[in-house]
Amino acid sequence: MKPGLLIVLMAVMLGACRSREPSFPVARLSIQGATLVDNGLIGWASSDVHELFSRTLRDSRRFELLEEGGQDGKDPRAQNAWSLTLELPFTREALKDGSAYSFAEVGVTLSMERRGEETDQRYQVVGLGEVRVERKDAETRREALREALRRALTQVTQAAAIQLTAVERPDAALVQDLKSQDDRIREFALRVLAERRHPAAAPLLIRQLGEEDPQTVRQAIGALSEMKSREAVPALIELVKDREVRFVQEVVFAIGEIGGPEAEAYLFTVAQGHDQPDVQAAAQRALDTLLASRKLSAPEARGKDRAEH
Repeated sequence: MKPGLLIVLMAVMLGACRSREPSFPVARLSIQGATLVDNGLIGWASSDVHELFSRTLRDSRRFELLEEGGQDGKDPRAQNAWSLTLELPFTREALKDGSAYSFAEVGVTLSMERRGEETDQRYQVVGLGEVRVERKDAETRREALREALRRALTQVTQAAAIQLTAVERPDAALVQDLKSQDDRIREFALRVLAERRHPAAAPLLIRQLGEEDPQTVRQAIGALSEMKSREAVPALIELVKDREVRFVQEVVFAIGEIGGPEAEAYLFTVAQGHDQPDVQAAAQRALDTLLASRKLSAPEARGKDRAEH
């Protein structure tokens, strides 16, 4: 086969693969936050960022902006469309150790929401754009911030596509995604499996309890609590050793939400004998809630409720 023909064939195959990737309808795209107003150096209004982000979404070929056609209310895809909200938590210049240059940094947060008949779906992804500032004049600094914003928007667009792809995938495929070499694919697959209370998520979430990042740990605690993963209780009990009171209270409430004999025994012990009164009180409240929930779920309680109605 001639080299030129081979290149054309590969390009066609690549285009076909991309065309099979799902695209996600977007009913609404909004920009929130006062960062752009507070930081005049970037020189863009919210409408400018809206246009830039819209273009980034379109260029990715993974999102369809229904509002651009003016028919989003009539389009049948609007029933299953997402609402996207972009925020810029910060725009700044930062110095790095050992560098004579400053770096323009822009952080972005993208929230995605879709209304459902029973429950709403909400997800969030973040991006950080970083560009070295070559000179200190205002024009160079402004362009560095703008380029950092472009990079951050590209990051969240890619992350959003991966997250929403995970939402549409079946459990078996997501379990396989947990073995992916891409950290983002693993993270978002785990997030969706935890939301679905799939047992494959629990061991990985328990492992995350040992991470150094506090946000990662808190997210794992919340997910395990929502899953009511009783196998996580021993790890959560171990987690509170030598920790500050407020964090211990958070974990105590999570253990109460999970429930089970081991959780109940732990809460009883803490409520009776912990050396911090605030922790004792938290454990007692969690225990009371757990016991009340257990009584309401008992067969005789359900039978009595049906008889009264």
